[in-house]
Amino acid sequence: MRARLTVLVFFTVTALFLAGTAGAQGKEDFKAKYDANKGSANFDPHDLGGIWEMTVLDHTLGTPAPPLTEAGKQAMKGRIGDTPGVPRAIANAAKGNPDVHLAGNGARSNAPWLLCNPMGFPRLMNDDEPMELIMTKDKILQVFQWEHRIRYLWTDGRELPSGQNLENLGPAWYGHTVAKWDGNTLVTNTVGMEERAWLDNLGYPKSFHARLEEKWRLVDSNTLELPLTLHDPEYYTAAYVGAKKTFKRVPDGSITYFGWKGLFAGISEGICAPMNEVEGYDRGFQDLGQKK
Repeated sequence: MRARLTVLVFFTVTALFLAGTAGAQGKEDFKAKYDANKGSANFDPHDLGGIWEMTVLDHTLGTPAPPLTEAGKQAMKGRIGDTPGVPRAIANAAKGNPDVHLAGNGARSNAPWLLCNPMGFPRLMNDDEPMELIMTKDKILQVFQWEHRIRYLWTDGRELPSGQNLENLGPAWYGHTVAKWDGNTLVTNTVGMEERAWLDNLGYPKSFHARLEEKWRLVDSNTLELPLTLHDPEYYTAAYVGAKKTFKRVPDGSITYFGWKGLFAGISEGICAPMNEVEGYDRGFQDLGQKK
């Protein structure tokens, strides 16, 4: 019941958000608004600041996963994934994989976030919600609308945790991340990710000792590209090389509500709070849905 209610809330909030967005834009097509916001060739390639949104609905790394090791297969056991937000080719590959178990025939997904747990990294970054990058002297803040979450990309020259230092730090839902510039590409590496957080909607795993590499690059003033690669020899027989994701700068008109502009200016903070689920969500969403 709890998982079902959370799913209902998620899709109801999403529908209302999109409806509100359309209304705020005078019912103009949302994608057309992005496409019309042409980027300029005159920009600082080291300034990634702004609010961005992924241009496709893809809650995976964007390519089929490589074969799992025996340890990876064990980590997958008991997980029931689902295919919403999964590109058709990747979903079809998963359906043919005996190590992947999907919802259907009475079985429901048991994705951790359906019970108000954090999505974790990189699943949250691959969500179809806006995120903001804030540039500072010694770090870049990556702020997510969903979960009202902040991730730190350290650019102060510190080393990526390894060995006993990593073991002492322990796992974190969003890992431990360092970043540095390689020309005009921001290269980030994340380790120490929480194993209980799924890699994607299908339930693929990642080990504590995995390393996830991101390569952020501005193509023009309004277009940001990101390829992801997961290095996890404990759970995968080869590096998991993801597809290149494209993010577009969100126009100010799409993040302004009732005169208030910003990442959290919409109708919901996107925080899954159990007390809200019982009190506020029942009255605001579930009860309304039952009256129809």
